[in-house]
Amino acid sequence: MKRLDGYSPRMDDLDPVAVRATLDAERSRLVEELGEEIRAPGQMTYGSQAAAASQVFEQQRDLALRDRATQQLELVDGAIERLEQGTFGVCVRCGEPIAVGRLEALPWAAHCIGCQSALDRARR
Repeated sequence: MKRLDGYSPRMDDLDPVAVRATLDAERSRLVEELGEEIRAPGQMTYGSQAAAASQVFEQQRDLALRDRATQQLELVDGAIERLEQGTFGVCVRCGEPIAVGRLEALPWAAHCIGCQSALDRARR
């Protein structure tokens, strides 16, 4: 990513302490989110189908959000591990550097844009 003044950010421009703080904060948020209890729908009585359907919908939504938080936590843990191993900022698929702008936006990114695009296309 090159700015108009010709400056192109490099991996050296990322502060590992700041990156670690960001990852730790995201990890704490996710762990807290995962610790929240998901309420089961109450007993359904005659005439309460709409209320029961709303409860089931809320439970399914909460379960989907929990699954997403679990996946996100795995990504964050992986980024912390790569930071500790000194491989942070290197695509785990191709070994090329991950763009600094991508890491600033998604510090847990494990893939460069090209590899992530290829993985997304393969999932479709």
